[in-house]
Amino acid sequence: MRRTSLGARLRAAALTVGMTTAALTATSVATVAPAAHAETAAQARQAKIDRVMSWTAHQKGKPYHYGSAGPSRFDCSGLVMYVFKHAINKSLAHNAESQYRASQHISRRSLRPGDLVFEVDSSGYAYHVGIYAGNGYFWHAPHSGTVVKKVKLYSAHWRYGRIIH
Repeated sequence: MRRTSLGARLRAAALTVGMTTAALTATSVATVAPAAHAETAAQARQAKIDRVMSWTAHQKGKPYHYGSAGPSRFDCSGLVMYVFKHAINKSLAHNAESQYRASQHISRRSLRPGDLVFEVDSSGYAYHVGIYAGNGYFWHAPHSGTVVKKVKLYSAHWRYGRIIH
């Protein structure tokens, strides 16, 4: 199949329908450009999600250590802080509650990979955070004596946040 330029295709279409090339160009740009931009934004968002998930998975098995933010040891908010900084150059505080406040709050139904999941106490204070992996699983650095791992969202009080828009 022979490739033709957009300009050549527009001129041919203009002749076919009896429009001037300028009129057809204006119509085409007005109708095509928003869809192309939306697709590009969706692709950029997916690329960020993919980088976050890749960086997160590469931390698997690294030990939990309170107050640590990598690269060889993590606590829960340190893992999130490290991953988002290295994957998409997004700076987050080293505190689950601060990360919750910095995120766009979403419903569980809206969760997608790369979103944050926060365990909260009865007052709503976020004391634990992880990164949603999809299909009901999330990555986290649980507590002393454990390692970074992917687990099923267990029964607890959860809130959800989005950093990647």
